[in-house]
Amino acid sequence: MENLPSFNIIIFIVLFSHVNQFIPWQTLAKDLPCRTTCGSIQVKYPFGSGHGCGSPRFHPYIACSPEGDQLLLTTHTGSYPVTSISYTTSTLIITPPQMSTCTSMQQSPGLGIDWASPFQLGQSTFLLLSCTPPTSSLTIKGSPVCDTSSHLCASIYTCPSVIGLGLPLFPPTNTCCVYSPANFNSKGELDLQKLKCMGYASVVSLQEYPTDPSRWQYGVELQSRGGALDDYYTDNKCNACEISGGLCGYAPPVNSFVCLCSDTINTTIDCNSNSLQNQAELTWNSVSLPSRKLWMEFLGGLVFFGAAW
Repeated sequence: MENLPSFNIIIFIVLFSHVNQFIPWQTLAKDLPCRTTCGSIQVKYPFGSGHGCGSPRFHPYIACSPEGDQLLLTTHTGSYPVTSISYTTSTLIITPPQMSTCTSMQQSPGLGIDWASPFQLGQSTFLLLSCTPPTSSLTIKGSPVCDTSSHLCASIYTCPSVIGLGLPLFPPTNTCCVYSPANFNSKGELDLQKLKCMGYASVVSLQEYPTDPSRWQYGVELQSRGGALDDYYTDNKCNACEISGGLCGYAPPVNSFVCLCSDTINTTIDCNSNSLQNQAELTWNSVSLPSRKLWMEFLGGLVFFGAAW
């Protein structure tokens, strides 16, 4: 029995090393900056406000700003404010800060979308502005990009911000190009420098006012690749989580689904107390983490070891 304390210490270290795997998970639940809104935008699964929130497919592309007042899309060319999200159509609209509108004509470095991201261009019409004439010579991969028959150029050139620039409108010296891309160039970019244009405006909707650019909806629409925002199985798990008052997220190292509850508990099911109580073992992930039974054995062991010591 003289070696019992040393044996107890060994058993304690083994148990503690196993239980210690739980601590980062518990800390993760407390420290996650998961929000249901970011600025004026409602943030729902699969989008998330930060790391560990929503679906890992959309992080780090979609996240809340450090100040918490603006949802941002980040690509290799910059970060762009998200102004609206349609969860029914799986689309979102961004408004690049250096994009021109009817009230602001400005030079722009262009725009890019990461090929690896879960997004592709939606139904946006780009007006390339202040381009080197003739605009009929503008090509991407050898194909002309301008729709010379569109009335949109004539309409946007009535804006005060454009009139003051004195840009010629009519062929062959017009400097506006109507461009409706299926996608950007091979780098996923709208390369204005290569196209020899100074800026662009992107129109999502004419708002039933085709000749009044002051009423158009400006922005760049992006569509989730594949249409649906995430797979059906995970959506069902997320619906149960949200109905129970939790937020859907994921946890490393394998980014498995977790339901983040207000009491800092992470569960693979939902936040309902009955659901939690009926689980024989509360498991956060496929990796081995402590069950309730193990916790009781561990605590009982501590009492035994203390008495033995």
